[in-house]
Amino acid sequence: MTRSLTLAVAQLHPRKGDYAWNLARVGDLIARLAGAEPRPQVVHLPETVMSGYFVEGGVRDVAVTAGALATDLDGSYRAACSASGSPVRAIDVVAGFYERWRGTLYNAAAYVRLGDGDPQVLHVHRKAFLPTYGLFDEERFVERGHEVRAFDTPWGRAAILICEDAWHSLSGTIAALDDAEVIFISSAAPARGIHPRDDGMPGPATVARWERLVRDIAEEHGVFVSLSNLVGSEGGKVFAGCSALLGPHGDLRVRGPEWEEAMLVTTLDLGDIGRARADTPLLADLRSAFPHLSRSLDAAERGDRAGRTPFDADDRRTGAADGTRAAAGATRGATPDDGRADSAKGTFPSVRIVEASESIDAPESSGGPPPLAINAPLVEQWLTRFIRDEMTHRGFERAVVGISGGVDSAVTAFLAARALGPERVLGLRMPYRTSSPESLEHAQLVIDALGIDARTLDISGAVDGYLAHEPEADPTRRGNVMARVRMIALFDQSARIRGVPLGTGNKTERLFGYFTWHADDSPPINPLGDLFKTQVWALARHLGVPEVIIS
Repeated sequence: MTRSLTLAVAQLHPRKGDYAWNLARVGDLIARLAGAEPRPQVVHLPETVMSGYFVEGGVRDVAVTAGALATDLDGSYRAACSASGSPVRAIDVVAGFYERWRGTLYNAAAYVRLGDGDPQVLHVHRKAFLPTYGLFDEERFVERGHEVRAFDTPWGRAAILICEDAWHSLSGTIAALDDAEVIFISSAAPARGIHPRDDGMPGPATVARWERLVRDIAEEHGVFVSLSNLVGSEGGKVFAGCSALLGPHGDLRVRGPEWEEAMLVTTLDLGDIGRARADTPLLADLRSAFPHLSRSLDAAERGDRAGRTPFDADDRRTGAADGTRAAAGATRGATPDDGRADSAKGTFPSVRIVEASESIDAPESSGGPPPLAINAPLVEQWLTRFIRDEMTHRGFERAVVGISGGVDSAVTAFLAARALGPERVLGLRMPYRTSSPESLEHAQLVIDALGIDARTLDISGAVDGYLAHEPEADPTRRGNVMARVRMIALFDQSARIRGVPLGTGNKTERLFGYFTWHADDSPPINPLGDLFKTQVWALARHLGVPEVIIS
C-alpha cells in the first residue's frame, strides 16, 4: 500500500522576544492549514519561531517547557478554529523554541500533535552544535544537547536537526541509521554573500551552501529532508528564507522564495525512499560496515593513536608459509637483475610534481575573501526588505535621508524610496556656506529623479555660532562640528515628521575610520553598512542613480 505524507514547510518572520504574539500567529496559521486542501499532516516551522533567534540574554524570559509549548499551541490552534468556525482536526507541528528543561536552557525543536485529544509531545531535539563565532554567540546563553534520535509518528519515522547540527555529516548519518524517513531541519540562518552565484539560482551565497548540505544528506542516505528557515531582519541581520524540500535522490521538490514569508505545501510518496535506496544502496553499505567502523569511532573518541591495522610480515625474511609462496620467493630471488627495473623505467613515464602555482585556479570560495562583484538585483531586494523590516520593528513609516550629492546618500535615498514609497521619504540638504554648489545640484538630481519630499537647511549659522568661541579650531575640528550639526538637524527633522533617519556610511569608511563619531555613524538604520565603496558604485548603476553622481 502506498504511504504518503502531506507536508507544509513554513518560512516565517517572528516578532523578536514576543512569545504571546508569535503563539497567536502560529495558531492562526495552523488553523488555516488544517482547513486547507490538501490538508497537511505536518507543519514544519523554523528554528526559534516562537521568539526570534537573536534574543541573547532574553532567552530566560521567552523559554518554556516542551509541555507548556504543546499546551499553548493547542490552545491557540483551537481558539483560531473557534474564531473562524472551522473544525478542529488532528495535525502535527514541528516548532523551534527556547526550552526550559530541568532548570537548564536549550535551543530546541519539538514535534507535537494537536487536535487529537490532549496535546502530545512526541519528541524534543536539543541543538547539539552551538555556533559561537562570527555573528553567533549561542553557547553564552543556552546549553548543548547531546543526542540525535529518530522517533515514531502516526505517518512514519522522523528525526529533527537544528541549523548547525546539519553542517556535521554525522548527524544526518545517525538519524538515517535510526530509520528516519524524513529529517526536519529547522534553521535561523542569517544571509551572507552578495556576489553572483555560479549556479544561477536566486539567493545569497549562504543559501547555496545550505542547498548543498541538505541535498547531500538526502542523497547519501535516501531520505526526505525538509529545511525551514526564518525570514525578516533581527538586529541588522537578515534571514533569507529559501526553505526547501529534498527528495531521497537529492532532488529538489519545492523551494521557498528569498526574503518573503511563504508556505510550501506538497505531498510526498514515502515509497520513493525504497526506490532511491535500491538505486543507490549507500545506507545499506553503511549498516554492513558500521559494526566494524564503530571500533574506529570508539578509538578516535578515546584518543587512541597507538592502534594500527594488523598486517602480515614479509615471508621472504621469516620463511614461506607454504610451498607456493616459497616458489614465488625463490623465483624472485633467483633473478635479482632480470632487467625488469630498467624495463619499468622505459615503460612508465616519470611523474611530474606540479607546484601549487601551476594548478588550476581555485574557486573564489576556497579560503580567500569573497569577491567584490555583487549580484545587484539580489542586493536591492535584500536591502529594501531590510529597510522595511527595520522600520516596521520601530513602528515608523517615514524616513529622512541627508542628501549630500554623493553616491552613498543617493543610493540610500533610492533604496528608501523603493522600500517605503517616495511619498514617505524626506531628502534633507544641509549645506554650509562654503559647500560646493555642485553638491546641491547633484542632490537635487536625486530628489527630482525619485520625486521625494525635500527640504534645504543651511547649517552655517549654527556652525559659525559655535566656532565663534573656538577661533583656533583646525579644519578637522571644524569638519567634525559640521558633521555633528548635520546629524542634529537630521534627527530633529525625523522627530518633526515622525520618521527615522537612515545612515549613509559604507564599510570602506568604517574600516578606514573615515567617519565622525556621533555624527554620520549615528542613524539607527544603515543600509550600506556592509557594502564596500566599489559595491556601492555597482549598486548605484543598477538602481539608476544619475551617472554624474557616480562618476
